[in-house]
Amino acid sequence: MATALITGPTAGIGRAFADKLAIEGYDLVLVARDEARLKEVATEITALHGVACEVLPADLTEPDQLAVVEQRFRSGPIEVLVNNAGFGQKKPFWANPIEVEEKQFDLLTRVVLRLTHAAVLPMIERGSGAVVNVSSVAGFLQRGSYSAHKSWVTNFSAGLAIELHSRGVAVMALCPGFVHTEFHARMEMDKTIIPSFMWLDATELVDAAWADLMLGKSISIPSWRYKLIVAGARYIPRTLIARLSTVGLDGRRRA
Repeated sequence: MATALITGPTAGIGRAFADKLAIEGYDLVLVARDEARLKEVATEITALHGVACEVLPADLTEPDQLAVVEQRFRSGPIEVLVNNAGFGQKKPFWANPIEVEEKQFDLLTRVVLRLTHAAVLPMIERGSGAVVNVSSVAGFLQRGSYSAHKSWVTNFSAGLAIELHSRGVAVMALCPGFVHTEFHARMEMDKTIIPSFMWLDATELVDAAWADLMLGKSISIPSWRYKLIVAGARYIPRTLIARLSTVGLDGRRRA
């Protein structure tokens, strides 16, 4: 059976990807910091879908632990990589210690860069494989460091998709908006300030993303409302974006 590696698979989009790929028949390598929770999820998925789940605990912002995950791509074939691990900041850029901003930068960009590189080299040799880098609609807006990181993920993925298409390797940036996950709870966000129609279901989002990947799309923006937001963002004056940005797609309310 083919194998998929997923970072951040214990909840939300990552867990939805784990279930989706298991349904598609993939064995899984699950990567996150919390080993106990990883084992719980692995047991649940095996019981539900009958696939093998390998648990690989790692803090991806620690270079030595990231190297262990990179090595996993060389020790056995990984057909699908889902770079999903991430977090956001409760405060704006200038209010955070620079070390905290660097940690976010590392997880959202450097880790994506390194794991994608580790994954695509053997995929190119085999002539098959796929990488899904979870980005955000926030990357299409001017919304501080989080949006800047996600903008990089989207552009990096779309460019790499063009380069690797002829080699049989698919690369796609998944750009969701607000999704019902633990992300916003950890951010201590008041979810009631966001209209209900703006919230997406993680399972439905992943189903749409997988369909887009199968169609060969390099950027996936699930749901018509976020497609409209992205389409309109290029025409909205930056002054208006600033005026409307008391709540960002990174889940932060601004004063």
